[in-house]
Amino acid sequence: MKYILMMSIFSFLFSCNTQQSDNIVTLDKNTFKSEIEERKVVLVDVRTPKEFESGHITDAININFYDTKKFVSSFNKLNKEEPVYLYCRSGKRSLKAAKRLDSLGFKKIYDLKGGYLDWN
Repeated sequence: MKYILMMSIFSFLFSCNTQQSDNIVTLDKNTFKSEIEERKVVLVDVRTPKEFESGHITDAININFYDTKKFVSSFNKLNKEEPVYLYCRSGKRSLKAAKRLDSLGFKKIYDLKGGYLDWN
């Protein structure tokens, strides 16, 4: 298990492929909002717990991107075939998180363009 985790991390960090996967879609605020309101989705705030406590989108769960071990173990508990909706403060961290999820085998990853800053 440790080997797989380490290989996933190294693959993510040192990948030369800068293209975005077909599994990752960046959505504008209005599209993101309508999708999370219209269906039951896994909505994940990848900011730190302190950032999450200062305000977050209703029904979001917090999985801290910077806590790599917990990040991977938390997402490995989810169904990789179900869509996952991500956001962070500005959109940069959640895009990195989306790429990490893609390397873990998630098939449908949606990222909020502009992050929580754009949401408000």
